Order: sequence, then structure tokens, then C-alpha cells
Amino acid sequence: VQLQASGGGLVQAGGSLRLSCAGSGWTVSSYHMGWFRQAPGKNREFVAAISRSGSNTYYADSVKGRFTISRDSAKNGVYLQMNSLKPEDTAVYYCAASTSGVVGEYGGWGQGTQVTVSS
Repeated sequence: VQLQASGGGLVQAGGSLRLSCAGSGWTVSSYHMGWFRQAPGKNREFVAAISRSGSNTYYADSVKGRFTISRDSAKNGVYLQMNSLKPEDTAVYYCAASTSGVVGEYGGWGQGTQVTVSS
């Protein structure tokens, strides 16, 4: 499984972006799905996750209340709606999948998408 994130871009602080995640040969409903990000010079960090059933979502404290993760089984996609963006949200964003839902057990890292927030 390799996943492709898309939808990034350049946006002013306070703006919004919606990221999408897709991949070939996989089924959204079979995995817990997560979004992670990596800023220049920093380690990759957890952003948000949604359970296999879609009934539970989890967020990093830094994005809680501003970002929303969702999934659409019919479209086999996972999304990250990002509102009230801040310059510190600037990073490459990746989506990943997990059979366990444990943060350290995500895989399928593909090419991420760059999000740049200007002040």
C-alpha cells in the first residue's frame, strides 16, 4: 500500500485548505487512517487519525478545533479539512494507514503534499 496526499498549496494565515489522500490497491475501510506532517528541520509528527469504523477521531493538541479528518468509503478517500491555518502549520503533509491504530505503527508513506502558510 502506498498512499498519495494532495491538495496542498500556499495560503495566508487564517485561510483554509482541504487535503485528500488516495491510493491504488487499498480499501479505506480496512485501515485506521492518519495524517502526519514534517516541517523543515523537525521530526515527522502526528496530526490526526480516524478509526477503521470512522466513528472515532483523534487530533494533536496543536490542531484540535481547527482541523477535521474524515473518510468517504464510497470514494475510497480520506480528507483533512484545515481551517484557521497558522504559519506554524507549514509542513509537508502525509497520509498513512495502520492496522492497529497505534501512532508508531503507521505505514504506506508516499509522496506528501506541501502546505505553506504565510503570515
